[in-house]
Amino acid sequence: MKQILVLHTGGTIAMKENPSTGSVSPDAKNPLTDAPIPLPENVHLITENIFNLPSPHITPEHMLKIKKRIQEAYQNGIDSVVITHGTDTLEETAYFLDLTIGNWLPIVLTGAMRSSNELGSDGLYNFVSAIRVAASPDAKDQGVLVVMNDEIHAARYVTKTHTTNVATFRTPSIGPIGMINKNNIIFLQKVLHSQYTDISSASGFIPILKAYAGMRGELLEGLAHLSLDGLVIEALGAGNLPPENIAPLQKLLDAQIPIVLVSRCFNGIAEAVYDYRGGGSELQKMGVIFSPNINSQKVRIKLLIANNLQLKKDELVDFMQQ
Repeated sequence: MKQILVLHTGGTIAMKENPSTGSVSPDAKNPLTDAPIPLPENVHLITENIFNLPSPHITPEHMLKIKKRIQEAYQNGIDSVVITHGTDTLEETAYFLDLTIGNWLPIVLTGAMRSSNELGSDGLYNFVSAIRVAASPDAKDQGVLVVMNDEIHAARYVTKTHTTNVATFRTPSIGPIGMINKNNIIFLQKVLHSQYTDISSASGFIPILKAYAGMRGELLEGLAHLSLDGLVIEALGAGNLPPENIAPLQKLLDAQIPIVLVSRCFNGIAEAVYDYRGGGSELQKMGVIFSPNINSQKVRIKLLIANNLQLKKDELVDFMQQ
């Protein structure tokens, strides 16, 4: 009998719509608790309501608590884990677990875009799909997975792309790594293994700053007066900034603030290509770290983990570029 730990954390999948106003809010009781769930053969669920929070309320400390609960369950013989989660920050929790637990056991996150009593509610279906994936022997060694709308995505690359559509979770450039059919779980590709990095704390002040046309240096000047543990910048194009930002950026670097750069573009990678004032080549020479293949919110999670590991500069560069 395969033992699967189910951790409910809240989110739309655990909410109800008010028919008179159309507003959606948390329900006192998780609607999945009493729902009929067609389980795969030889599967037993152990269910816990670890939180009941909208996902904008989820913090790295909540993610750390989930991690510790999974590690405890693994030591007690759990085979797989399914986590129900609000979709707004689901990708961040998934990536946090991917970095801090890795491939110990299949971990699958899922959620819903429509609450339990809305027409076309997708919560129960996604939940059952996540259980099926977690029970599949092919899910082993695939890292943390996100299952929504009959697709399987890798935590490292998946992102929420639409505010309301049930097909909101996408993986830019490479697409889903698997799909869910009526009778089969099919993995189409293997993902790169993330480096497993255990941590016991998740503290740190690391904001994200998005670049734009005409951006001047005042924002970076203001950040220099704060006690930052790091900074993530969504730069223009392949990784460039308006030139007015170079001087205040240098002040932050001189203060030993790690600065990691990604592109604000939806597809492609950040790289030091352009050699002009504010171009990626200059930024890299200054000491800005380029993170080529994950988005800003995940870079922030990774930099937060690095902060709690107290990595040296060379170690930090290697870690952020993996």
